[in-house]
Amino acid sequence: MRSPQLWQVSLILTIGILSVSSTAIFIRLALQASEKLGLEFSLFLAASRLIIASLVLLPAWQKVVTNKVTIKAYYYAIAAGFSLSLHFVCWITSLSFTSITASTTLVTTNPIWVAILSWFWFKEKPKKLTILGIIIALVGGILIAWGSSDSNNSYSSPMLGNTLALMGAFFVSFYLIFGKIAQQQGLKISSYSVIVYTTAAMLLFPLPFIFGDGYTNYPNSVYLYVILMAIFSQLIGHTSINWSVRWLSPTLVTLAILFEPIGASFLGFVLFQEIPSILVLIGAVIILIGVIIAVISSQVQS
Repeated sequence: MRSPQLWQVSLILTIGILSVSSTAIFIRLALQASEKLGLEFSLFLAASRLIIASLVLLPAWQKVVTNKVTIKAYYYAIAAGFSLSLHFVCWITSLSFTSITASTTLVTTNPIWVAILSWFWFKEKPKKLTILGIIIALVGGILIAWGSSDSNNSYSSPMLGNTLALMGAFFVSFYLIFGKIAQQQGLKISSYSVIVYTTAAMLLFPLPFIFGDGYTNYPNSVYLYVILMAIFSQLIGHTSINWSVRWLSPTLVTLAILFEPIGASFLGFVLFQEIPSILVLIGAVIILIGVIIAVISSQVQS
């Protein structure tokens, strides 16, 4: 298979990031429509979006069966699905307890984890400027989280929400790493996506029955937001990012994902009047600087 050009990979990655930026908005709209907070409703949202995504991709199972790849590719895809399910449970629940800006920023602190894992697994030792860019971006993320906690007093447990968002960042790092290995083992993006989404959906499916009220008796608008999440956030957003990580370093992909909290914060301002503080704006600029430094340094030959 011929490798795509850099501009093609960049375009697909951009579409993916714009799509996942809408995720927090759909979750917040669903929380408001249902008037429910906490783990039970978050499990419903996480499971539902993955169930819908896996059903849409059901025809792709025919290609999975006929794929001639090593058994390791399937193992890594299943591991990615397990990591994805944990990521969604932690991150979606975090939005019940902290602001959109804080949650989306903290969940995108995964570059530090991906950089460390890539160093050990792929021998991709980060350049000094890449490390500097990561540190600068993370400082910007901390400022955004700090500033947003002062600008919105309606969240009684921001520390819990922030901790869950950080846990979500940890698990999504494994998701990206496992995804890269599975695709390098020969799994095409369609086969990889259907295995990952179905694995995560199967793991999450029984949890709303165990910890909540199942999948019924919610307002119709909640189901609309779940469908939109499945289409834009999951099928378009995650699939685009998964495809991009095959051709780019996972560290660079996760650095690009740092643009997500900026888009989500802007939408949060427009739809929910969550007005960013000065610290939030400064943090956003610092994140951009960190991303630019890391991306440029990665293109420089050692």
